[in-house]
Amino acid sequence: MAPQSNEPVCCPPFHPQLWDDKMVEWHQKPFVRHPVRTLFYLPLNFGGVIRKVHKKILASGTDIQDWLCLSDHVSRWRMDIYLAVGKEVAGVDNITLSGQYYCKVYEGPFKDTGRWCRDYEAAVVAKGLKAGKLLMWYTTCPKCAKKYGKNYVVILARVD
Repeated sequence: MAPQSNEPVCCPPFHPQLWDDKMVEWHQKPFVRHPVRTLFYLPLNFGGVIRKVHKKILASGTDIQDWLCLSDHVSRWRMDIYLAVGKEVAGVDNITLSGQYYCKVYEGPFKDTGRWCRDYEAAVVAKGLKAGKLLMWYTTCPKCAKKYGKNYVVILARVD
């Protein structure tokens, strides 16, 4: 995908080499969790949720760490997003994640998500690991993906 837009970017550049085929270990890493409505897995109110929750995060004196926003596709009708934060945030659902997470980066159109998930699961098995629930990190919004000319998605899961 070649850069095609002169619009300003809102998402920082993503550096895939920092996440691709990497293990990340978290110890009680704080996140804010919030639901997003979806229709057959496509988010309907993602932008509004992010703006609303981001205001609360900023008001608490922290920000979204590394712009890390994980998506847990709970059903065809809902996904939960997990925004990494520096500390607990008042008035929202605070959670923590702990354990080792295997990360793999993919690039391309969202229609390839099924293929990416199959590839990810095969990579985990090839490493002799067992993956928990898959989480997706859509590293940029659609406008910034167009601006950068790359649509990176990180798949990660807690592994044993």
